Amino acid sequence: MAPLKALEAEYRILDPNFQAFCASHGIFSVEDFLIHDLYELAAFAEQQPTSENLKQGITQVLCIIDTQHQPWLNGMDLLDDALHNKHVLSTGCEGIDLLLGGGLREGQLTELVGPSSCGKTQVCLLAASNVATKHMGNVVYLDTGNSFSPQRIAQFVGHIAGHAFDEAGNIIFQRIMNSIVCHSVFDIFTMFNVLHRLVINFPSQLQKGGQVRLFIVDSISSLITPILGNSGSQGRALMISAGYMLKKLAHEHNVAVLVTNHTVGGERGIPKPALGQTWKSIPHVRLLLSCDHGNNVRSISVLRHPSMASGKAAKFSI
Repeated sequence: MAPLKALEAEYRILDPNFQAFCASHGIFSVEDFLIHDLYELAAFAEQQPTSENLKQGITQVLCIIDTQHQPWLNGMDLLDDALHNKHVLSTGCEGIDLLLGGGLREGQLTELVGPSSCGKTQVCLLAASNVATKHMGNVVYLDTGNSFSPQRIAQFVGHIAGHAFDEAGNIIFQRIMNSIVCHSVFDIFTMFNVLHRLVINFPSQLQKGGQVRLFIVDSISSLITPILGNSGSQGRALMISAGYMLKKLAHEHNVAVLVTNHTVGGERGIPKPALGQTWKSIPHVRLLLSCDHGNNVRSISVLRHPSMASGKAAKFSI
């Protein structure tokens, strides 16, 4: 993303005074801006003689982030990229894989929506285990609610391999477990930081043969909901930026991105995905997960998909 100095000619509010203020906090580009706590930055701005101009500058940068778009690509470029670079990764859940035509597609942001305790985390853990075991890929798992379970991962890995690992198989087991990296993330700024470091390290990962194939955020709503409260346009801009960065990671580095989202009460008491209309347009694929009370059967249906009709559904158990 652009250095702040390069934006001064077009946006006069981003003058040398604003740039100096940002530089004093280690901010030199729009990308640096994204990984800082804006509440803290605004508080520092309040203490300055030119606080109003500084706050206008902060808002202007957020507007710039809001208008970021991917470059234009023609149909043949997109088709060639989809056929040769965007592979399908099995989740390990037969019902979900059949519904999606094989599983999660690299280059796409897939959102799994559902009420509390319906199995969203279990699907994430199973997908992480399957990608690490069968696709020999690295997985980055952002845990926002202390729900990541290495014991459950180990169970899934053993089941996928078809047996409990004996002494000779422990090396393989350790490789699989080591390829799943979990970060505890409790605010959106930490997520931006993880994304920033991940993108920087991608060239070295490719050289070592350790490319990240799957990136999981469980749950994205836990990170975004707090910033939407009373922060107005800033919260909305940060939400859009989060979606933009996740989609950019997916597209440019051929990564399958899976995020979970909770449900809230809608019209006539019918549950609907949280985060509102603005977020609704961000995921490529939206899936609704629900459970039948009294048994282990889960239902999953398509809310949105670029190549299939909404409403298509399947049942499965984990």
